[in-house]
Amino acid sequence: MSRREVRGAFNVEAALTLSTPKKLVGISAAAGLLVALAGCGTAPEATPSGSAGAEPGGAVDGFLPCMVSDFGGFDDKSFNQLGFEGLQKASEALGVEPITVQSDSETDFAPNLQNLVDQNCTMIITVGFALASAAGESAKANPDIEYVSIDDPVDNDFDGKTDAPNIKPLLFDTSQAAFLAGYAAASYSEADKVGTFGGQPYPTVTVFMDGFRQGVEYWNEQKGENVEVLGWDGKDGVFTGGFTANQDAINAAQGLVDQGVDVLLPVGGPIYQSAASVIRDSGRDIALIGVDADVYETDPSVAELLLTSIRKLIDVGVEDAVTAAGKGEFDAAPFIGTLENDGVGLAPFHDFESKVSPDLQGELDTIKAGIVDGSITVDSYLAQ
Repeated sequence: MSRREVRGAFNVEAALTLSTPKKLVGISAAAGLLVALAGCGTAPEATPSGSAGAEPGGAVDGFLPCMVSDFGGFDDKSFNQLGFEGLQKASEALGVEPITVQSDSETDFAPNLQNLVDQNCTMIITVGFALASAAGESAKANPDIEYVSIDDPVDNDFDGKTDAPNIKPLLFDTSQAAFLAGYAAASYSEADKVGTFGGQPYPTVTVFMDGFRQGVEYWNEQKGENVEVLGWDGKDGVFTGGFTANQDAINAAQGLVDQGVDVLLPVGGPIYQSAASVIRDSGRDIALIGVDADVYETDPSVAELLLTSIRKLIDVGVEDAVTAAGKGEFDAAPFIGTLENDGVGLAPFHDFESKVSPDLQGELDTIKAGIVDGSITVDSYLAQ
């Protein structure tokens, strides 16, 4: 593949208005907790619909699983939707009808949780890092209800322990899969510039951006090249301020496209839709990378733009947890998804299969093996 040499360092001020992520108090303590948890839990196992460990109607008496969404809603074609699909699949197999409530803002979290408590839910699943505080308070106030927290260990007092024994964290070290995506993006790029931006500067967002940046850097080290990453330097980056496909997301994507990137990674639920709009309006050959789900499958409207997607198996993890609880076998041991246990991974190249280097997949397989055996290190808040 021919490549052009691009000179000049990343100019933060010229790039976009960059926002410094807020220092999330207790991240170090939370990281300590995650290290302690890293060996806990087993990988979720995908099961055919209707056979997730129970026959229809096979749930324990009175079992009622419920779910609260984060911003973006259950049709975000991303992490909320994945959680919802896992809940629906397990509930169908168990013969129960779940209750779900959607959050439109942070002020909805506590009332939505109380609403589910009042409806006699026996299991409540919270989707996303942002719900951790409300989930912790609700779980402590309702010790007889089983809770599952997606994307946060719920250590709100930062003592290195999950706040209540009735909370099961489902966590995903997506930096590992994002490392592979960054390497692939650098391989594909003809402009020697790739970009990323996020919704909010949460660790569960920046973990994608960190891995992506490290993957590009690894490409540069291995190939002696200088592909730039715009939008995230490891500390400061481009964020839209939310998880909505809106003008802020369009502005963020446009700023990166205007600087000449030809691969774009938006991290934040449906904000990829704004990126897709900007890419189409540009008239240029710019590849999109999805997150959470294989967006090629969940949103065919952008399929032709997708180089790949960085997957985390939220749906399978939720299905597994709900199925176990429905059989009276709730296990609060946390699950941490990695490349080794297939809790995270890189989606196929799909329509881009013929556009990437024929050597790329083999190189990615070798890198994945190196990450799994520890010979290649990927830094993230989940691996400290």
